[in-house]
Amino acid sequence: MRGLRPLSCWRPLSGRLAGQDRERGALSLMIVILFVALAALAGIVVDGSAKLEADQNAVALAQEAARAGATTVAQSSAYSAGSFVVSQQQALDAARSYLIAAGYGRYTVMAVGTRAIRVSVTITEPTRFLSLIGLDSVSCTATATATLVTGVTRGTQ
Repeated sequence: MRGLRPLSCWRPLSGRLAGQDRERGALSLMIVILFVALAALAGIVVDGSAKLEADQNAVALAQEAARAGATTVAQSSAYSAGSFVVSQQQALDAARSYLIAAGYGRYTVMAVGTRAIRVSVTITEPTRFLSLIGLDSVSCTATATATLVTGVTRGTQ
């Protein structure tokens, strides 16, 4: 009996597995944590790109509405006196009409002195992933100013 150990040295099978049970499921917990981190990163990328796109749309919309106003010619003056001038009130109305036709309701259009109009547009986009943490939408505001230019005062013959 030289190579045999006494039975008291042998740990029961349940005792040997008890040490291994402490690590059981550790990989599953790590995978869950990594999944949450990757989902948060994907949310930042998706919703962040939606915010950048909304910023670009707000800037383009404000600029186009300001341009639409700045190119308005007072037709009564053009036909009666032959001078092509921009009416400030018509310019403001044209900018508002452009924004309404484009389907946007959150805007301000104002005169800046006698020769310019300023258009400010706010766009709100819903979030896809960030709504899970309570951020339901992102808002973007852009402002553009257009100078009212009169190019021709009389036609040439």
